[in-house]
Amino acid sequence: MKGKSLLDLAYDVILETGQENLPISFHDLWEEVTKRANFEIEQIRGKIGRFYTDLSLDGRFVTLIDNFWDLRIHHTFDKVHIDMNEVYSEVEESDEIDEEELEYLKPERAEKFSDGDEDSEDDDEEKED
Repeated sequence: MKGKSLLDLAYDVILETGQENLPISFHDLWEEVTKRANFEIEQIRGKIGRFYTDLSLDGRFVTLIDNFWDLRIHHTFDKVHIDMNEVYSEVEESDEIDEEELEYLKPERAEKFSDGDEDSEDDDEEKED
């Protein structure tokens, strides 16, 4: 089927195989899409990552449990929406610096480090003369 994108092929596959509104595994979806696109094995390996990313970003599709995919039109917003407040907890970061950070940030450490670098450069110049 020339002229159709992989996502359009995936849409057709899910539409045709999902007559009973059953989702399809990513593996089965990819297998059917590659058959319809007449891909060679080398092409299959090179395009699977991009296909998965595109599928994830396309608003027509929704991922369900265990990497099963379906069309968004088969699901209500409440069923597939993820409340990000439940995913991320509120962690307060303190502005205080702990003892290890203070030790690391002390100016004499920085001076020792930079002095050591300058000495090694001087040594290299002396060796070249």
